[in-house]
Amino acid sequence: MNLARLDLNLVVALRALLEERNVTRAGQRVGLSQPAMSAALARLRRHFDDDLLARVGGHYELTALGQVLLDRTSTAYDVLERLFASQADFDPAEETREFKLIASDYAVAVFGTELARVVHEEGPGIRLRFTQTPPGVTDDTATTLSACDGLLMPHGVISDFPATDLYEDRWVFLVADDHPGVGERLTRDDLSRLPWVTYQRTYDAPAVRQLGMLGVEPRAEVSVDSFQLLPLLVAGTRRVALVQARLARLLAPLAPVRTVEPPYEAVPLREALWWHPVHTHDAAHIWLRETAARVGRRLAGG
Repeated sequence: MNLARLDLNLVVALRALLEERNVTRAGQRVGLSQPAMSAALARLRRHFDDDLLARVGGHYELTALGQVLLDRTSTAYDVLERLFASQADFDPAEETREFKLIASDYAVAVFGTELARVVHEEGPGIRLRFTQTPPGVTDDTATTLSACDGLLMPHGVISDFPATDLYEDRWVFLVADDHPGVGERLTRDDLSRLPWVTYQRTYDAPAVRQLGMLGVEPRAEVSVDSFQLLPLLVAGTRRVALVQARLARLLAPLAPVRTVEPPYEAVPLREALWWHPVHTHDAAHIWLRETAARVGRRLAGG
């Protein structure tokens, strides 16, 4: 594939066509006339040797290849947008820019709120957009990182990408205040026999792997994709949940639950900000990473 012979404006047209599935609406979206967008579609059809959009009755539907290209085009568009937004200098007090960070609700609650406060003070024209960690982040990490400005995730889940450490946390267990079967301590037998509320993504993988190595197989009664829901689903029940200590302290007023130390030496959680190498030397990203590291040090210091 000779990229020098490609018209990158076709990426913009392709994305609009695949998402709108209508030539007129796609043209209006990117500021092209209907004939100009029809010409772009014809060029794209010749390039891919596929119709991409097939008429079914009175509307268009994506072909099999069009469906495949839908997600890929969105990712490519984001990469190109970030590539050409790169800067040699960056003054947060003068800039107007949005940073997209992928994070769990735990990371946003414990770290993201403080980061947003500092960014608001130092760069009033800068926006932060937090999005939920996708299920397949470990399957295609490079693609995920290429379409964002950073990923908040602890060590032990992904590797082989640049990262800056932020702070440490530890794991504790949540039980109801009036749990009839748990006193001041939990035993490994308790963890095997009691029902669990579990977080259903890979974010806590190291902690779950450690339980498996200890011979503890959680009996999940409820599974959610939000750490902040765990206390509400533990309160008033016999369930237990594994949660980060910093989040447990933050959510303590929300539900009648208490924390109990693990009956083993739990692996610590080392939170980090990960990014794609393409961003390493970009001035705006350098500022973002340095600001995140500064907030992390402040958080680690209490």
